[in-house]
Amino acid sequence: MSAPALIALAHGSRDPRSAATINALVAQTRELRPDLRIETAFLDHARPRFDKVVAKLVKAGFDEIVVVPLLLTDAFHASVDVPDVIEKAMSDHPGLQIRASKVLGLKMSFLKVLDQRLREALKQARVRELDALVLAAAGSSDPLVTQAVTRMARVWGTHHKLPVTAAFASMTPPATGEAVRAFRNEGKRHVAVASLFIAPGLLPDRAAELALEAGAVAVSEPLGADLELARTIVARYLVGAVELVPV
Repeated sequence: MSAPALIALAHGSRDPRSAATINALVAQTRELRPDLRIETAFLDHARPRFDKVVAKLVKAGFDEIVVVPLLLTDAFHASVDVPDVIEKAMSDHPGLQIRASKVLGLKMSFLKVLDQRLREALKQARVRELDALVLAAAGSSDPLVTQAVTRMARVWGTHHKLPVTAAFASMTPPATGEAVRAFRNEGKRHVAVASLFIAPGLLPDRAAELALEAGAVAVSEPLGADLELARTIVARYLVGAVELVPV
């Protein structure tokens, strides 16, 4: 019996950089586990869509699939969109078993990736001194998601012995520009922003634009295709595959 297929499911964006980044991340995941059938799918705005990928796997003979949502938080997409498309897929293909794993989440190991991206941005901007940090994330109406990002920001700031504020690109204040401006009003002139997003797109671009307008000295690129994220995809898959085994 073959192992369940793995679908790495991203939200999707009209920005082609987003799909390119997701595809590069999934390619790294395939390198870690060449024995598995691993496919990329998107909920919206990009191809291939989830239903098409499921149909292709069913045609190839797979009757078990583990979906790993390429999301950092348990916000709306994870709690509503992902279960909806999975339920529809199983309805369309009787006998097919699909298990959604946990999202990638706000793993503390991702802070190393965040630091690397920020170092790259600081080097490009020729910045050697920092007074404060801003951790920019997508934002959510769910207070638990906001609290999780804020906790991660606090851990990150403690590690660097710098004041840090979590900022959000949508739904929840403060926006990145507000966060940078607040630090500058306190007399801090060297404020850098790290982008807690997986891939480029409208939200990270807007967060960066607002931060730079407010006087940020550097804004990092999103986490992107990194081996740490690829390892997490595999780890999430393995748990999901075990959960598919009948007790």
